[in-house]
Amino acid sequence: MTPHRPPTQSTGNQAPTTAADRAGCAARELAPAKINLTLRVVGRRSDGYHDIESLVAFAGLADVLSLTPGPNLKLVVRGPTAASVGPIADNLVVNAAHALADRVAGLTLGSFVLSKRLPVAAGLGGGSSDAAAALRLLARANSLAADDERLMQAAKTTGADVPVCLDPRPRVMLGIGDILSSPLELPRVSILLANPGVMVATKDVFKSLRLRSTSISVGSLPLPRARAVSDFIAALAGFNNDLEAPAIELAPVIKDVLAALRSSPGCKLARMSGSGATCFGLFERARSAAAAAAKLRAEHPSWWVRATALAA
Repeated sequence: MTPHRPPTQSTGNQAPTTAADRAGCAARELAPAKINLTLRVVGRRSDGYHDIESLVAFAGLADVLSLTPGPNLKLVVRGPTAASVGPIADNLVVNAAHALADRVAGLTLGSFVLSKRLPVAAGLGGGSSDAAAALRLLARANSLAADDERLMQAAKTTGADVPVCLDPRPRVMLGIGDILSSPLELPRVSILLANPGVMVATKDVFKSLRLRSTSISVGSLPLPRARAVSDFIAALAGFNNDLEAPAIELAPVIKDVLAALRSSPGCKLARMSGSGATCFGLFERARSAAAAAAKLRAEHPSWWVRATALAA
């Protein structure tokens, strides 16, 4: 196994510019926000993990990660939400690089620069998507095929949400995130995301479910197959996010976010994503989502509010 080399640590609003950067040698990947359109907790396993069923899509908002290949591993974090990122040594980008280096002898690493734009601990899978982007960049830098099984192995080792982010297309995610469906075709839906500026720890939300290891409810997730946006949103209304109630217990402001979204003109469905605290509203028209975003920003200037669309 390749020994782990600790990364050079740097976090801030400005990243140092290297000669390689100026020469245009850095490759770049988007790390899109992951949206759990549905989330059912099937049960708690004897090892303490929870099995889930979730319809996952990706939004047109993303962190941006670049890599300048080199012999040593380095990560610099900058951007509007960089201050909320924890220690560099614990960053999932670093963990993903280590996990792949353990599986690929002589792996070329290098200097990562992460432009952090998504809120942290927000139910958008930002850190997991960053890690998946790191694996894609390392694959390109080392001429690894996109379907090289070592990439998925490294993704599973890094975190439960990393596998679904490795090839960010709509899918059903099962198990602890390790079982994925083939990519799905979804209609292009306008979406409004709102986060009240609170961080919610996933482990605390699952703990609040208070499920015992014997509380298993086996089932399957029927897919909404409607092609029209209106029909697709109507089909989603028959599902839930089982983590919504326990997350509201921990952060009651989530209930206010959901109420604000549901009262927005044109919002057809509002729900929390992942373990929160980001919530989303679905709209049939982009103009309605944009207008609702402007209204929400005016009423709640401290909230992170963005209108975009789900990637088809």
